Amino acid sequence: MRRRSLLALALSAGSGVAVSLAGGHGRATSRSRQPRPVPPLRRGSRLRAINPGTWMDPETDFTPLLQRCAAQGWHLEIPESVRGQWQWFSATDDQRRASIEDAWNDPTLDGVVYVGGGWGAARVLESGLRFPDRPFWSLGFSDSSALLLAQWQAGLLGAIHGSAWGVEEQWQRTVDLLSGRPTQPLQGRGRRGRQARGRLVVTNLTVATHLIGTRWFPSLKGAILVLEDVGEAPYRVDRMLTQWRSAGLFKGLAGVACGRFSWKEDDVLPGDFSMPEILDERLSDLGVPLVMDLPLGHGLPNWALPLGREALLDASSGQLTLQA
Repeated sequence: MRRRSLLALALSAGSGVAVSLAGGHGRATSRSRQPRPVPPLRRGSRLRAINPGTWMDPETDFTPLLQRCAAQGWHLEIPESVRGQWQWFSATDDQRRASIEDAWNDPTLDGVVYVGGGWGAARVLESGLRFPDRPFWSLGFSDSSALLLAQWQAGLLGAIHGSAWGVEEQWQRTVDLLSGRPTQPLQGRGRRGRQARGRLVVTNLTVATHLIGTRWFPSLKGAILVLEDVGEAPYRVDRMLTQWRSAGLFKGLAGVACGRFSWKEDDVLPGDFSMPEILDERLSDLGVPLVMDLPLGHGLPNWALPLGREALLDASSGQLTLQA
């Protein structure tokens, strides 16, 4: 996942936005209690934009996002800090950490919107980010997958892997999740096994790989793992999945699904495995249901999925369905 090209793709495709909605004092530790549900967003909910990663074009137009939120009766703040720059980040690690913690601890806010992408969220975690222990929504993906994973590892529901940009149907699904309304199953291609139930862990493969061995990497026992990535050649995806296998991270999984994996044609040389072949070869022998080609990840559509939510993965039909 190349940093600058990824950021450009995120902005051009409307894919580099994340929303976090919540509040309290939490920590990245294993869950010892049942996570509390997050109250649905309502008219009058307040959100704040934060850029936890690479600096973005100061001329970025947030009008479409502001209008979308306003149509739901949500107020979105766009502070000038989202357009800041420190080297290739939007601000120093401590400044970015403080901006996230300030939003989580602000009782007038119902959430934050992570804008931008590229690289930097893991450095915010390293700097000592503490999640308040209160229900909190989080919408985002790409580099901000690190924040979503850490939030779920801390035992906090509300992290949603998805985008506030994209086509209207995609946005409407995101609105429905944030508003507590039911959503349609996602349709993929069943590859192995039958059915599995478990809590969702949805992430960018590269970002999650670089959290392995840290306190922010969540337990996958009993989980339905959904992976996606962009800009990685099949051999690099092979290398990452081999690390996951060698580290025993797939043991105890309930099921696995893959969203969109995109790469450049010249990344595949004659005689190489194709991306579908690598994903199938590395994931099909895990003894759990496997579904491919779910419509999510970098590019369009990027349908939203909530981390920690119970779901049914049906490899016979290729569907992933959220449970009530």
